[in-house]
Amino acid sequence: MELEHKFCRFEVEASGKDGLRIEGYASLFGACDQGGDIVARGAYAASLKRVMSEKRAIKMLWQHDPAQPIGIWDEVREDERGLYVKGRLLESVEKGREAAALIAAGAIDGLSIGYRTVKATKTDGGRRLLNELELWEVSLVTFPMLPSARVAAKGDIPEDGLCELADALERARRDLAGR
Repeated sequence: MELEHKFCRFEVEASGKDGLRIEGYASLFGACDQGGDIVARGAYAASLKRVMSEKRAIKMLWQHDPAQPIGIWDEVREDERGLYVKGRLLESVEKGREAAALIAAGAIDGLSIGYRTVKATKTDGGRRLLNELELWEVSLVTFPMLPSARVAAKGDIPEDGLCELADALERARRDLAGR
């Protein structure tokens, strides 16, 4: 089974000696992404517990390439909004320096998770509700699937208009089918 991916955005805090610090939400609970998936609250709990008990770390990769680790996630945890990550790019790594330059220029601002689905169900609207995920890595990426997701509690998450429209169309389809 191949790894799947989900996307969000992050923000940056420059920190001289430790490298470029980044933090943000790699996944938001209850938000419908552009692929029609919704991550349920608590979906990462078992995976994070297992990773900690095995004294492993979630990897920070460049564009999901396992041959290109670019930094360290110092903190990976679930909170009420989603999967929060905080880490630093390693400027001693070539791709880490490149990523830092792209971030500084505003060319990169996305995060994406690499995971395997353990448990999922379908919603009434036919969307996939991801109930348990095995988290492998969080990458810096060019194109986020949750473009409105922002970090550091910058405000409420805007409603995803496409998901609302799709849900309304699904309700209308069911109503028409029942006539």
